[in-house]
Amino acid sequence: MALRRLRPGIARPAVVLTALTLLLAACGDDKGDSASTGAGHTKLRVAALPLTDSAALYLARDRGLFKKEGLDVTIQPVQQSIQALPALANGQVDVIASANYVTFLQADEKGTLDVRILAEGVRVAPHMMDVLVPKDSAVKSVADLAGKKVAVNILNNIQSLTLNAILDAKGVGRPVYRQIAFPQMGPALERDQVDAVHAVEPFDSAIQGDLKAKVLLDGGSAPVQSLPISGYVTTQKFAAGHAKEAAAFRRAIEAASKIATQDPNAVREELPKYTKVTADQAQKIQLPVYPATTDPAQLRRLTELMLKQGLLKKKLDPATLLVT
Repeated sequence: MALRRLRPGIARPAVVLTALTLLLAACGDDKGDSASTGAGHTKLRVAALPLTDSAALYLARDRGLFKKEGLDVTIQPVQQSIQALPALANGQVDVIASANYVTFLQADEKGTLDVRILAEGVRVAPHMMDVLVPKDSAVKSVADLAGKKVAVNILNNIQSLTLNAILDAKGVGRPVYRQIAFPQMGPALERDQVDAVHAVEPFDSAIQGDLKAKVLLDGGSAPVQSLPISGYVTTQKFAAGHAKEAAAFRRAIEAASKIATQDPNAVREELPKYTKVTADQAQKIQLPVYPATTDPAQLRRLTELMLKQGLLKKKLDPATLLVT
């Protein structure tokens, strides 16, 4: 799987957010009340990452599930869910798909965003994300990661949270994390800018294929197996002001997630449409779990882990954030 050769480093957040805001503003108003009716369908704008996490969103669009619910959904791709957070807060997008729970639960606790969870996105599955090292790496075991530089997409977030939990359970030391966007992880590993990368699909398979990188650790192993990691989030304002549309969106996503669970080939057929993978490459990708319903007990596993590692300051009952 060919990797995009991007310049090293991370795009400056201010530049990225400004560009995204301008782009989303061009798609509609920014008054915080963006659901509007046209041609008999309510228009919704959804920001989404080009990851396997977003498969249910695209299935719902392409299988006509949104239209069945009376929705006209426009999808705006982003590289990190955190990039779309200001646009969600300003009403320039209505929903963020494949939204990293850690980012949005922290924003809710800090009061920067009144978050509501419409539906679960994915839960961790074996090898849907891996810690990868170069084929000739001196890092031979998990214990060797202690003090080494490991790339994650966002610092102090879901990747370090889950990896720390795995390492703590094994009784080994933690690495030093470096923020590198998923598309740039392969080049960073190849240039020895980091000792290892914690990559998710489809980048996981891409790096293994292009660089012959080795899997040092399954990022979906105990104690984080089946842990909820992303979902479809909105704001309390949107959920309260557009309860009918929010419920319709949830039903469409849950129907699509059921398809994804029952027919993984449907996901594999969808991936080349919105990610940079071919049909052949999509057959080899390790897929996450697509839950058809949202389980507060499973979400509580995540919030308790966040609290334990200091990513939340106080106990949170995720059931209070669910849109039902």
